[in-house]
Amino acid sequence: MLDSKTGQSIPNVTFPTRVNNEWKNVTTDELFKGKTVVVFSLPGAFTPTCSSTHLPRYNELATTFKENGVDDIVCLSVNDTFVMNAWASDQESDNVTLIPDGNGEFTDGMGMLVDKADLGFGKRSWRYSMLVKDGVVEKMFIEPNVPGDPFEVSDADTMLDYINPTAKKPQAVSIFTKPGCQFCIKAKQLLTDNGYSFEEIELGKDASLTSLKAITGSDTVPQVFIDNNHIGSSEDLVAYLKA
Repeated sequence: MLDSKTGQSIPNVTFPTRVNNEWKNVTTDELFKGKTVVVFSLPGAFTPTCSSTHLPRYNELATTFKENGVDDIVCLSVNDTFVMNAWASDQESDNVTLIPDGNGEFTDGMGMLVDKADLGFGKRSWRYSMLVKDGVVEKMFIEPNVPGDPFEVSDADTMLDYINPTAKKPQAVSIFTKPGCQFCIKAKQLLTDNGYSFEEIELGKDASLTSLKAITGSDTVPQVFIDNNHIGSSEDLVAYLKA
């Protein structure tokens, strides 16, 4: 079994990172001292579960974590800084600090360095998450030590439920738009004014007219969805908000 480090201090490590085409060393003191930090560690950038679920959901819930006392969210992987920077650009990660543990020093110090040579990965991190307060681990969620890449307990929702089981999570909101559409601008402003964060899906860039019609049954924009419910146009959104 992989042992929990609950109650122990995190390893003292310096991470070489690349920022604006210059090398910058980032220390664990900078990341953790005097802060409440959520950390999640994963086997590798650009890998399926990490890209489709693990990182995006932490990014999505970042505001809720901050409302519940978390200063920062750190994603850590045994990858070099160039890979982590490329992954950050490719992903929904604006609200998460991606740290490259290229030499595996931090991961080894946490007792989470595992051999994935069978996949051609070499030494990588086991998947886990932890809540760290002023450099001391308060809680760890370690995936079960079974073959493959289990993803059962290190997810963002499990961590948030630990921090505050009654925390209100944001609703999933998407809006189809097109450039120059005044009704789209109105709908986006309505969502913002009512406290909704939303994903904008722009025709010609993120989606086609065919996909709009297939998904919404309409060929006009905007088209708004809130928590799997098709609200409809800007006028429909006004009625929904009033109700």
